[in-house]
Amino acid sequence: MSKKYVYLFEEGNSNMRQLLGGKGANLAEMTLIGLPVPAGFTITTEACNEYLASGQKFPDGVLEQVFIALERLELDSGKSFGEKNNPLLVSVRSGAAVSMPGMMDTILNLGLNDESVQGLASLTGDSRFAYDCYRRFIQMFSNVVLGVEHARFDEVMEKHKRKLALIFDYEIPAGELQNIIEEYKEIVQQEKGFAFPQDVREQLTMAIQAVFDSWNNQRAIVYRRLNKIDDELGTAVNVQCMAFGNMGLDCGTGVAFTRNPSTGERELYGEFLVNAQGEDVVAGIRTPTPIDRLKEELPGVFQQFLDTCQKLETHYRDMQDIEFTVERGKLYMLQTRSGKRTARASVKIAVEMVNEGLISVEEALLRVDAEQINQLLHRQIDQSVKLDAIAKGLPASPGAACGKVLFDADLAEKMGGAGEKVVLVRSETTPDDIHGIIYAQGVLTARGGMTSHAAVVARGMGKPCVCGCEAIKIDNEDRQFMVNGIVVKEGDVITIDGASGNVMLGEVPMIEPTLSDEFALLLQWANQVKKLAIRANADTPQDAARAREFGAEGIGLCRTEHMFMAAERLPIVQQMILAENLEDRKDALRQILPFQRDDFYGILKAMAPQPVTIRLLDPPLHEFLPHPETLLLEIAEMKHQQVKGKELLEKEELLKKIHSLSEANPMLGHRGCRLGLTYPEIYRMQARAIFEAMVQLQKEGIDCFTEVEIPLVMDMAELSLLKAEIMDVYAQVKKENNCELDFAVGTMLELPRACIMADEIAREAEFFSFGTNDLTQTTFGFSRDDAEGKFIPIYLEKKIIKDNPFAVLDRKGVGSLMRLAVEKARSVKKDILMGICGEHGGEPSSIEFCHIVGLDYVSCSPYRIPVARLAAAQASLLNK
Repeated sequence: MSKKYVYLFEEGNSNMRQLLGGKGANLAEMTLIGLPVPAGFTITTEACNEYLASGQKFPDGVLEQVFIALERLELDSGKSFGEKNNPLLVSVRSGAAVSMPGMMDTILNLGLNDESVQGLASLTGDSRFAYDCYRRFIQMFSNVVLGVEHARFDEVMEKHKRKLALIFDYEIPAGELQNIIEEYKEIVQQEKGFAFPQDVREQLTMAIQAVFDSWNNQRAIVYRRLNKIDDELGTAVNVQCMAFGNMGLDCGTGVAFTRNPSTGERELYGEFLVNAQGEDVVAGIRTPTPIDRLKEELPGVFQQFLDTCQKLETHYRDMQDIEFTVERGKLYMLQTRSGKRTARASVKIAVEMVNEGLISVEEALLRVDAEQINQLLHRQIDQSVKLDAIAKGLPASPGAACGKVLFDADLAEKMGGAGEKVVLVRSETTPDDIHGIIYAQGVLTARGGMTSHAAVVARGMGKPCVCGCEAIKIDNEDRQFMVNGIVVKEGDVITIDGASGNVMLGEVPMIEPTLSDEFALLLQWANQVKKLAIRANADTPQDAARAREFGAEGIGLCRTEHMFMAAERLPIVQQMILAENLEDRKDALRQILPFQRDDFYGILKAMAPQPVTIRLLDPPLHEFLPHPETLLLEIAEMKHQQVKGKELLEKEELLKKIHSLSEANPMLGHRGCRLGLTYPEIYRMQARAIFEAMVQLQKEGIDCFTEVEIPLVMDMAELSLLKAEIMDVYAQVKKENNCELDFAVGTMLELPRACIMADEIAREAEFFSFGTNDLTQTTFGFSRDDAEGKFIPIYLEKKIIKDNPFAVLDRKGVGSLMRLAVEKARSVKKDILMGICGEHGGEPSSIEFCHIVGLDYVSCSPYRIPVARLAAAQASLLNK
């Protein structure tokens, strides 16, 4: 006996999604619980996968099983497939295990030909209805199965409506429909070179084939890539007796949700069309009426439908998306599935279903997509408005921003500070631009990836950012950018969408974020379940305060370099870098010390008594100096103007110093602890600033705990030398102030060697924090700013990698190093604190991995904290 490829609806149930697809499994389940479902059967996803694998050949036995099942439908319905006098018509619809609405193909009214259409007319006593069904079938079959453009048929319809001065398709009389059908068949003959198929068994075979083939159509492939759906799942095919919504005014068709999918309100939400088939609702040929109108049109059916909705929601314990048809006053259910919903609705429905006793708290936490709730924390583009994007970049930081285009950070600070809405547009941003980013509504860059400076800073501030938008060509001289022939000048208004990467001209309607009581309650439940602590990456007291509002349990990364960039400090920092001897450098550092002390005082106070990890200076020194190209132009201009003397000499000396500091590969160059070892006085100044800030807080009766973090360590010897310097500074501060301070000294693990040597380094370290941005770069050998814009999209398309490793933690490579480091470190110090502070600290799949390997905390930008709290709870529930 051949393998079973075909299941009647009564043979399946909702647990068979992988085999029968979501639609088939739910049709089976609805049949099982006694709902009015037109009889039918499902051809399995296995049949589809075998068909595709064998070069589009049906597996042995499939078609035999299809026609045996069809005989059963004939028996149940009392009708015959292809019979002239009493024809059975069927719909042929796709249905993957994971819902992919509208991505694959459907054919309705299959089984009609020149003979059976007459039988349908005679049987129903309505020739208009019969020829309308045949007209629809030829158009749909020719488009989906034969590949004839839909527009060819639409033109014919419009021509005949114009001739009769009609508005709607359903007004066309039977005689005219017969003329249209003849023209339709002529189109097929012209386009395909053969007549429209009259053999109904051939029609069904071709339709099943077309639905299988539609698994690999372009839109389905793109949808799967976007939603991370496995290409190997395949689609099932559902063959079902037709229920007719187009037989008159006591008929109709509709789509409804058991709750509002936008708001989550407990109300029936949907649309209905009298005297129509399902395609009319989705095709927009007619404007449907709200579902409530069904109450007036067909009150008995409406009550039955309400009861059915309630039964389905209680049975599935989730909000349902339902398709139904009413044929001559009788309700038929054609589909049910868990309804897609907004983040806001998702949270509300989950919490309310707990309160209604439908689901448990654990189920509610797993029902809400952690990534999706990020939408709730930012302004969003109003999705109901049709938008035309002029360019698309990387969606680097969510939310939407609208404002005047500015190319200069100083101007952005000036205009933004004066209350103007501005968008900072740069080729790429550097730490130098921080002041401009603060005052801008959002950031757009032509280069750089999702973890570039612009992206990291924007996310930290909760500002929208689109990075690596290589289509825009920036002309700084003329203060404009060009894209596809469009010129956007400084001062022109644009809108950027950090969730999609789209860039639009002008102002686009937005929706303001609102945080509901249900959202707060859901996050309280998350806190009770999660094992990982959630910290924030925060560089200012304002960031720290915002992080606390979102539920942060400390700071996992405070970057000190951002503090060096403020306008009043940068000249002193540059003076320190340009110093010719140790005494001059120490003099500059003495001037920087009070600024740093105030910084640390503010951030420790804002987060007290929670722990704060302060990373000592990490980037190479040349980042704090002017761009050499800019300086070169200034010198050339001065010489042209015949400027001489001290000012010109200073500029020339500065250029020499910049060239001496420049590196071929700064990311692997003179930075991190290498700076601390070359210029120990810099780290000593920072350590003193930390300890003096702690002394001040101690005097005020404020408890604080600091983790002093040394970046980019590769060996225990580096950490040992720098820790000794820090402890020496602590001994001095302790003696000067006669006090004990509570702190720890540890390091970042961001190099493969550091992970491999974690047991040795742990002998000196009191904590470890994985810097997965750099660890990903150094493990892959990718420069992230280049890779994300240039070749990672190709790697994703060719399936060399599944996800962008800078967005989703690479568990195989980077993850193996992390796992090794945890095991090695804890073999030396069982309870050593270990966390993560890279961009992955706010991404759900990465957070789950951190839970699995036993980290103590994850740290992410303040606006990602709610996402991380929920993701940590889900990780705990899924990995008990």
